[in-house]
Amino acid sequence: MMRKPGRLAPGGGDFTRRLLLEAGIWEKMRVLHLGDGGGEMSGLLRSLVGERGSVVAVEPREETLLNLPASLNEFDAIVGRRVLMYLADPVEAVRRLAERLKPGGRMILQEMDLSMGPARLLPLPLHQRAHGWLRDIVRLEGRDLHKTLTQAGLTVEGVRAEAIVQTPGQPGLLADIVEAALPRILQQGVASAEEVGLHSLRTRLDAERVEAGATFIGDMMFGAWARA
Repeated sequence: MMRKPGRLAPGGGDFTRRLLLEAGIWEKMRVLHLGDGGGEMSGLLRSLVGERGSVVAVEPREETLLNLPASLNEFDAIVGRRVLMYLADPVEAVRRLAERLKPGGRMILQEMDLSMGPARLLPLPLHQRAHGWLRDIVRLEGRDLHKTLTQAGLTVEGVRAEAIVQTPGQPGLLADIVEAALPRILQQGVASAEEVGLHSLRTRLDAERVEAGATFIGDMMFGAWARA
């Protein structure tokens, strides 16, 4: 798990807000959020729909998404951030969720993709190694959004992507992501706790970037929205 579903990754909040606005989240809407009802993402959604709108949050586990109670009724929009990567059959989950959309309602999904990086102009061996740990446990999360939505019977209206850029003097994000992913890194035998050295990883990554005077692009954020 990279970060808790529904939680905004550092630097990702602006992209998420723009995605939601462009996809058409506005006041008075009734939104189903696939994530933590007390998290940052739910808070962002509530700020967009206002007091006359509502946000219902559900645990983004597959058994929950496939068996939503009838009492939830229909929604103007369904929003999920970093959910598909945890599902055995994301197409079926999206198809079942789409049944809860009002006619013309929208499905908005945001995922990450590690397969397109890393990119750097100067050697950053520790950054590249840490990025490799993540790439080994999470592959091609983002670029299948269009395919997933289309196969689920929805009409895709837009897809957006944005790179996360770490400059020499900017606090790095890579250590945060590795920390969140550490249980999976260890469980899958990608790296040992000693190899990761989490207690000093952030310091070592920042020092490497500052010493090299280098900019690092580790992954891409992808967002897509579709109509029922």
